[in-house]
Amino acid sequence: MASSAVKSEAKEDKFLVLPILVLILAQMGTSGDNGALSLAATALTQDLGATVADIQLANMVYSLMAGAFMIAGGLMGTIIGWKKNFRIGAALCSIGEVVLAFAPNMTIFIWGGRILVGFGASFMIPSVLGLVPKMYFGKNRVLAFGCIGAASGLSALLPLVLGVVMELAGMKATFLTLAVYFAMVLLLSFKLPAIEQNDGKLKFDGIGVVLAALGLFLFLVGISRISAWGLVQSFPGAPSIGGYSPVIPMVIAGIIILAVLVVVEKKVEAKNGLALLPQSFLKTPQVLAGLAASAITFFFMGVQAILMSPYLQLVAGWSAISVGVTSIVTGAPTFAFSMGIPKVAPNANPRRVIQIGYIVMAAALGVMALAVTVTGVNNAMIYLGAFLAGSGAGIVSSQANNVVALAVNERDAAQSGGIQTTMRNVGQALGIALLGAVLLFGITNSVKAEAASSPVISAEVNEQLADMNFSLVSDENFEAQIAGIDMTDAERTELVKINQNCRYDSTRFAYGVGAVIILAGLLTTPAIKIFKKEEA
Repeated sequence: MASSAVKSEAKEDKFLVLPILVLILAQMGTSGDNGALSLAATALTQDLGATVADIQLANMVYSLMAGAFMIAGGLMGTIIGWKKNFRIGAALCSIGEVVLAFAPNMTIFIWGGRILVGFGASFMIPSVLGLVPKMYFGKNRVLAFGCIGAASGLSALLPLVLGVVMELAGMKATFLTLAVYFAMVLLLSFKLPAIEQNDGKLKFDGIGVVLAALGLFLFLVGISRISAWGLVQSFPGAPSIGGYSPVIPMVIAGIIILAVLVVVEKKVEAKNGLALLPQSFLKTPQVLAGLAASAITFFFMGVQAILMSPYLQLVAGWSAISVGVTSIVTGAPTFAFSMGIPKVAPNANPRRVIQIGYIVMAAALGVMALAVTVTGVNNAMIYLGAFLAGSGAGIVSSQANNVVALAVNERDAAQSGGIQTTMRNVGQALGIALLGAVLLFGITNSVKAEAASSPVISAEVNEQLADMNFSLVSDENFEAQIAGIDMTDAERTELVKINQNCRYDSTRFAYGVGAVIILAGLLTTPAIKIFKKEEA
């Protein structure tokens, strides 16, 4: 008995370095994959003929797959073991990157490569959060969770490296580099220490997995296609139900299925003792506040992905390397705050820390909005906004995972990795979809309104513009979009100017909407009341 106690105490005193490095590399890899996609916007347009809507969908498909299956990944880790779960995910991610590298068109790129990487992440990332409570204890656990949060900051190094690879060797070499990276993570996972195995045979919750995957998929697909299919009236050429967009029916169907999931899971847990969605996640206010923190942080990252990177590349003309530099400016403070706060202030009030993080993230979006100009950006303001963005994300990430783990038992704390990462992907999907829709509808409606009120634009040209949708594109791409309309040079010049102004106004407005949504997260923080957990 005494030796067991000594062993437990030694576990708490010694911080395991190699295991946390392996977990950080895994977390960095999935973040780096999304960063590579942002850097590849220009290459995808030129090499595979991608549109902005295609790039948005490619961003979304990863979140759709990961969001739909992350909870299932968390359950699988509980049943088959976290290390085996981790390795399955790393292998799938590596294979997915190979498919992305050799994709001959956007269909294979999106529905082949991106789906495989998203499915792999749904195994690997819950395992990262599931392994931490199994390997780290006491203050070491707080620090370990901070390190995982810091991985988002370290992942900024990958886009910079990948940006250099893309500039020198092209898109194919970039995704092959990521394939090798995930293969390396897979090999390193065999160095993870032995952990306690689950006692007894646990039953897989097949019904719960099907309901969760279907409900989340319908909800996320519906949200993600607002800008492509329309919100109420279906866009020309888009799927329709009697002329109406399928978006709202899909979202409602997804919500109904998820509501059924909650009822079913209560019965499953009562019968088997293990469920896809434990009741402790739903009935504990602090868990819900922690999940909200994860979702809001990644909502914020989704806003950046759909607003900042495209504007820098398509409007301001920044290269992939230049955009990669901004990721370093974002990543450095993310790393510093995620890891620094648990180390320097292990007893910090997590509620106050998260509240400060929300305010800083909202301020970052405000600065980025002010950095946008009609034909480009204010470089100094962009870097300031990127620094604040990383600071806010790091501050929240330093506490979000631990807030959930503090409020539930050990097994639920390990299994919570699935739902936490699901909330991350749901948040990111909502950020991309909602702000993408705000941007698209804003540009489209304002271009049409301004053109209709302009004395330069004829009624015939306005009539043809009425059936078109516009997005965030360069002046050259906008001119190419309206090339089929018969108009004078004066009308074409006027339309380009109108698009520039509408693009500018809509982007700033979208940033403002994102800031308001993030500040709304402050309403969830009073539920965070458990600041310390005594170890048995």
